[in-house]
Amino acid sequence: MGSSRTRTLITFSFVTFSFLCLAIANGSPTQQENCDMYQGNWVWQPTNCQLPRFDAEQLLKTLKGKKLVFIGDSISLNQWQSLVCMLHAAVPSSRIIKQHLYNHSIPAVTFKDYNVSVLLFHTLYLVDVDEETIGRVLKLNSIAHGDVWKNFDVLIFNTWHWWHRKGQKQQWQYVEVDGKISKDIDRMTAFRMALTTWAKWVDSDVDANRTQVIFQGISPSHYNGAGWNEPGVRNCSRQMTPFMGPVHPTGLTHAVDVVKDVISSIKKPVYLLDITALSQLRKDAHPSSYNAFNGMDCTHWCVAGLPDTWNLLLRISSSFLVEECRNVKRNYWKIEMYRDREGNMATVE
Repeated sequence: MGSSRTRTLITFSFVTFSFLCLAIANGSPTQQENCDMYQGNWVWQPTNCQLPRFDAEQLLKTLKGKKLVFIGDSISLNQWQSLVCMLHAAVPSSRIIKQHLYNHSIPAVTFKDYNVSVLLFHTLYLVDVDEETIGRVLKLNSIAHGDVWKNFDVLIFNTWHWWHRKGQKQQWQYVEVDGKISKDIDRMTAFRMALTTWAKWVDSDVDANRTQVIFQGISPSHYNGAGWNEPGVRNCSRQMTPFMGPVHPTGLTHAVDVVKDVISSIKKPVYLLDITALSQLRKDAHPSSYNAFNGMDCTHWCVAGLPDTWNLLLRISSSFLVEECRNVKRNYWKIEMYRDREGNMATVE
């Protein structure tokens, strides 16, 4: 592990202020959405392996003429904002268009000189939540938005953050499975059902000759100090250094196993961006109290920060340069590439 200056100071108004931890900590007088403080100090490398630097301009050239979309909850927002800033930092003079597409529901940033668009589709569960006469119904067998998603070239999916929430934070009142409606369901079971519906959609609707599918792994939170040998600590406040590992004491959540199991059942190529283990070590990388809503946020990540590392791995997977990660050690991170079940399944560790 080491550090170096990696970003130039830029001005680009498209980042949620809540993630700009440094600006908030320094008492920034404005809450405009910007990348003004985007000058990350740290470059994280795995043990015994030197990953390539993030080559933003080469990524733009690789994606020339394509549309890349992050599909998921606010963790997807985190990574989308990081990537937009990383790209703009590399080509600050590039012509950029900011717009909202599909009835103003999808924010998009287009780098005109490369004809590359980076978009964000907000969905908490991937499957549908519909407003009906009885209330909001989570439909575990339905993905209506898939008709929009399949029009893009690179799809980066994410979901998990909202599945275990109950009470006022739960975003639905009923759940529907195979036409039957009930009041509740085991959340891990529901998570698996939803991912299975998504997996079936990938196999039936995605044109693998045109579209690349990536699933972002489970992003961990840090609200229990027992996970980093500090029993009694209940959040990430004042955490200044990563857990030095090499692995997190609590291990991985069962949701990770569910994701891998479902992805391995898909016949078409799907790439797992497995960021869970490396992110577990970064108890220091959250906004904590340095956010716009004055609460304690140990779920999302500062920008610049850990999502930059996710995007480094995304750059490798998006360009199919998987060989560059052959020596990445299991205890820091993995990219796993699942091929179709009739061929070989290659795992890059």
